[in-house]
Amino acid sequence: MSDIEALNEQLAGLQEEALKAFSGATDLAVLEQLRVAYLGKKGALTEVLKGVGKLPPEQRPVIGQQVNAVKQALATALDAMESELAVKAKAERIEAERLDVTLPGRSGPVGALHPVQQGLDEITAIFSQMGFAVAEGPEIENEFHNFDALNIPPEHPARAMHDTFFVKGLSSGENAEPMLLRTHTSPVQIRAMRRFLEEGHEPPLAVVAPGRVYRCDYDVTHSPMFHQVEVFKVDHDVSMAHLKGVLKHFLSTYFEREVDIRLRPHYFPFTEPSAEVDIGCVFCARKGCRICKGSGWIEVLGSGMIHPNVLRSVGIDSSIFSGFAFGLGVERLVMLKQGIPDLRLFFENDVRFLRRMGS
Repeated sequence: MSDIEALNEQLAGLQEEALKAFSGATDLAVLEQLRVAYLGKKGALTEVLKGVGKLPPEQRPVIGQQVNAVKQALATALDAMESELAVKAKAERIEAERLDVTLPGRSGPVGALHPVQQGLDEITAIFSQMGFAVAEGPEIENEFHNFDALNIPPEHPARAMHDTFFVKGLSSGENAEPMLLRTHTSPVQIRAMRRFLEEGHEPPLAVVAPGRVYRCDYDVTHSPMFHQVEVFKVDHDVSMAHLKGVLKHFLSTYFEREVDIRLRPHYFPFTEPSAEVDIGCVFCARKGCRICKGSGWIEVLGSGMIHPNVLRSVGIDSSIFSGFAFGLGVERLVMLKQGIPDLRLFFENDVRFLRRMGS
């Protein structure tokens, strides 16, 4: 057998072998490996071409045409198989990524407001529905708004360093007024009344003032930072009867049941007369339990008629107008409503507690 016949036979066998291998490729990666094996620089066809140099010069063009024909046939087969495998791969990918839109969606964890914020919003909403305007004030206050205007004398224990957070560096000068973190939201009462009068209005004025307050205290039932809501109304002939009616409606609405209330005489420098407000125990229905210490009553807030000195400090004539005011601790009411035993749970950020309260 001549050299050219041997080369032709080798080329025919190579073409048949390559076409069979191409048709058996299972994916594009395998097909690429076959392309390199047969048509690459070091592939099988290149090895065949090395024998062309041994042929006489007049036979080389003939075998060259045969090599080009084989190369073209393999390239055509490769392209066809590549298109077929690409369509197959796309169909498989679409099937793998197919979504069943009839299945229920996956639900992830949903955030919620902090339980104290929930209580604050609920309390504020109740008073807003009763016609009280919402007002806010600065958390860093001066002594006039926090103490003096509220008829709290200089010797009062609340003004002592061990009860109040005084803030240094916010004022300068020999006669600079000391600044402090407000100990209650009652300063908003002063600011709201003064602003109301400065704008040229006259009572009636009804305000609810929610916000953070600060005191030097921390235990199971006290925190150095907590939330308070101040509520007051000023108008002609406001009386303790009005105060009791508002308290009754608010507490019954908040606890979502009809609650009994009682007012016990007490002393607050900014109200006269003053009263502590108790509600019938929401845990035992006044039968006596551990929470109410067997009395059937739970103290919830302080209240009273706005002291004439407080009205005079903002320029309201106490001989014409009167008003009531009361302040309540948000955390305390939330604890009573939700049955939370320890105030510190609100601030320890235990995710289990927050998830339960946020649901």
